[in-house]
Amino acid sequence: MSLHVIVGAGAVGTATATLLAERGERVRVLSRRGGGPQHPAIERIAADATDADRLSALASGAAALYNCANPPYHQWLTDWPPLATALLTAAERSGAVLATASNLYGYGPVDAPITASTPLAATHPKLKLRAQMWLDAQAAHQAGRIRATEVRASDYIEANSLFSIVLVKPLLAGKRTYVPAALDVPHSWTSITDVAATLIVAATTEQAWGRAWLVPTNPPLTVREISTRFTTLAHAPAPKLTSLPYAVLWTSGLFSPTLRELRITNYQWTRPFVVDSTYTEQTFRLTRTPIDQALASILPTT
Repeated sequence: MSLHVIVGAGAVGTATATLLAERGERVRVLSRRGGGPQHPAIERIAADATDADRLSALASGAAALYNCANPPYHQWLTDWPPLATALLTAAERSGAVLATASNLYGYGPVDAPITASTPLAATHPKLKLRAQMWLDAQAAHQAGRIRATEVRASDYIEANSLFSIVLVKPLLAGKRTYVPAALDVPHSWTSITDVAATLIVAATTEQAWGRAWLVPTNPPLTVREISTRFTTLAHAPAPKLTSLPYAVLWTSGLFSPTLRELRITNYQWTRPFVVDSTYTEQTFRLTRTPIDQALASILPTT
């Protein structure tokens, strides 16, 4: 039984902590409010993860330190740097493997499916920030100061995504849904269950250290296709979807920090944005959660 320390009690941190606990590991979840899943093997602690000394002490003796934090998008440039620095420091002092749950922002706009060999080419400051966090961790790994790995996922199916935040409620209610994205462009969607499973494998497998991995992800679906599959599973009316023009998104961003951030990643929704996770799947013999199973997990229970 090893100790695993998770920073962040959101959807990914909760899924990772729960999976580890169910496997018989000791888990320590750190968040500002001391939240997280309840389980006999999970210790929940309120802590400021930007405090490198405090984080290092809490990670002492851990096999792995998981970065599952998720600052609000509009605060990335201020919130991520001190947190990333503290995580690197804690990993170096404790000897724990630093395993980061990341996304695809560091690639920037792409013209082909994202694979294990796709370069990090983002140019926008917020997108470059996520790429630089990995480059810093990788450099520390190569210098022998830490052991680090990263897993990258596309938009989550179950939480914290355009689908879960914008679409789910109106789809279930049979209402017209206004979507800040094109409706018929292929897009990859990742299950949080697969993020957690891949993160744990990467953290605990020496072969994974020193590089980043794409989380196993199902074949892409358009917004219209994933909405239709969801309403079919829910026995709800067929989706009524309207794509919002970019001008509306831009104007709405004047009043909403969240919508303002969607302007930056609008490229993901106006042309195909697809993940090819074959290399990860073959290397670690991982499988994807079937898309309908992931969608069914967020249906309301009666």
